[in-house]
Amino acid sequence: MKKKGLLSALVLVVIAGAAIIFFTRNGKSEDTQWLTLRVSRGNVDVVVTATGTLAADTTVQVGTQVSGTISKLYADWNSHVKEGQTVAMLDTTFLWAAVEQAQANLEKARVAADLSKTTLERVKKLYDKKLDSQSDYDTALSNYETAKAGVYQAQTALDQARINLSYATIKSPITGVVISRNVDIGQTVAASFSTPTLFTIANSLSDMQVQAMVDEGDIGNVRVGEPVTFTVDAYPDDVFHGMVTQIRLQPTTVQNVVEYTVIIDVPNPDLKLLPGMTANLTIKVAEANDVLKVPTTALRFMPPTQYLAEVTKAIPDSLRERMKQRFQKFRNQNGGGAMPQPEAVNFGGPGGSSYQNRELTPGSYFMVWILNGKQLNPVRVKIGLSDGTSTQVEGNLKQGEPIVVGMLSGAAGGPRQTNPFMGRRF
Repeated sequence: MKKKGLLSALVLVVIAGAAIIFFTRNGKSEDTQWLTLRVSRGNVDVVVTATGTLAADTTVQVGTQVSGTISKLYADWNSHVKEGQTVAMLDTTFLWAAVEQAQANLEKARVAADLSKTTLERVKKLYDKKLDSQSDYDTALSNYETAKAGVYQAQTALDQARINLSYATIKSPITGVVISRNVDIGQTVAASFSTPTLFTIANSLSDMQVQAMVDEGDIGNVRVGEPVTFTVDAYPDDVFHGMVTQIRLQPTTVQNVVEYTVIIDVPNPDLKLLPGMTANLTIKVAEANDVLKVPTTALRFMPPTQYLAEVTKAIPDSLRERMKQRFQKFRNQNGGGAMPQPEAVNFGGPGGSSYQNRELTPGSYFMVWILNGKQLNPVRVKIGLSDGTSTQVEGNLKQGEPIVVGMLSGAAGGPRQTNPFMGRRF
């Protein structure tokens, strides 16, 4: 790769020198119309795009721990509730019956315990006077201890019955707004195997979050704290802002594509955003401010092969000799090999290869072509960040200069109209 980079640098020197000679002396570019855009100054932002779903910052599902029939509802969709506020009631008929039954069992256990205690005291007096056996005393003591345990058991059952009765009153665990109601009055709910959900309450819609799915190819560029902008279909002209607060490590595979969940906190003071909305996100992962930038298509443009062929033919003998010396030096420094002739260098073309088709790696060098009147002047530039449309550059360029991105038409016998946005390799 390093050798190819050095050779590309030599090719740039060849084109930079020879092309100026050709276009200034031969004047064949006068019959050619070039498609140009302007070198500009501004910001280049590298972004990751994704889609996500809006949700409340905290959402609680309110259920019931006892079975029963819904007798009253004190909250509905969009109701604002406070922590501890009653939102529903279950029918308490059977729950009250269970409490009364437990109370009766407790009284029965206490009577049995009192009787056992009296029996124990009588047997103990006889035992102390040597009028009763050890076996009778032990049995009386055991019966008394068992009766006391029965009292505790009955008390526990009563407490449980009272707790179940209290569960018939459904209260909100948080202050927020009801975003879902799943029951109606008269509906029976069964809590035998799982807790049925009666309401879904969001703590506040003034602070929301987006759960975005980011492809594994982009997740490496996402960092906590990076700014996010997004739009929703309900307000296509509004741009909302947020910040990445969490990158969850649990992967999700969808159609053989691995994705990760990214949590983005979003302020919602106007309450425009609603739970469940789809957000089209743009996450800014890198930026370069107030830099010189060129259209990315300009980095891919290379004049047609016949023009470059004429360029190499127009090289003076003195420059040709210098080129041969540089190629010879390159050969000696890199272990020999065939030394290419200047006129045999492949500058690209249909089916060929060109350094212009490399990846846009920051720090690499490319050539762009500036239109000076009717002449093309090549300029070697070092590229930086790219957002796909524009690319940051460093080089001998000035803001406002017309930079060539394609050729509209050529001279007789030359190439015809070319669209630079079709991905053609020049």
